[in-house]
Amino acid sequence: MTSSLPALLRRLLAASLVVVSASALASSHQQLAERLTVNGEPMPVEEVRETPLPGFFEVRLENGETFYSDATGEYFLVGDIYQNADSGLVNITEQGRNEARAERLASIAEQDKVVFRGAESRVVINVFTDPTCPYCRRLHEEIPQLNAMGIEVHYLAFPRSGMNAEGGRILEQVWCADSPTEAMNAAKRETRLANGHDCDNPVEDQYHLGMDVGVQGTPAIILPDGRMVPGYVPAERLAEMLDINE
Repeated sequence: MTSSLPALLRRLLAASLVVVSASALASSHQQLAERLTVNGEPMPVEEVRETPLPGFFEVRLENGETFYSDATGEYFLVGDIYQNADSGLVNITEQGRNEARAERLASIAEQDKVVFRGAESRVVINVFTDPTCPYCRRLHEEIPQLNAMGIEVHYLAFPRSGMNAEGGRILEQVWCADSPTEAMNAAKRETRLANGHDCDNPVEDQYHLGMDVGVQGTPAIILPDGRMVPGYVPAERLAEMLDINE
């Protein structure tokens, strides 16, 4: 029993050092977040993270914008950081955006999406869509093929011309319908929907979410790792990007 005491003490000491280190790191991040001001006004900081760049931290604002700051909050870097790796240039900033985008989308309940799935689901893609967008309609025509390959499609709303445009109204009608999947099919065929659009729906929230994660047009396809693929992509090409073999 006595001989095992030093080993136990070493483990406890190591564990306490990890806790102290993590606590100190969290404290330094909080201090930097509180220190960041512009013209005397505090910045709306959502998160502060470590970076591979010594002495600099990644700062993510509540509106999704990202920049880099030294520990004092006196010097800023705006732009992407690249690592000159053996395999070539790696965009560290884009990797962070992808992770954050994947986390945001994972927080959206399935019941708030319009989901198309086949008999077998191997992977899920999220797609910001607008029924008035021709390339969205073209992608929708390939839903059966995507589902047959095991690609499950989760639609989110993104009225590309804003909430007050026709796309916004149609998307609200889709989400307010008794069967949103059938309504989406009809809307993508440019069939006029008869139901109303004044129910409690997530369309506006998803529109703002899309802007926060960098969506600028439709369709915007979000892969499972958070990478965003703008525009229409044929089903076969999507399967290749997802490493799915039919």
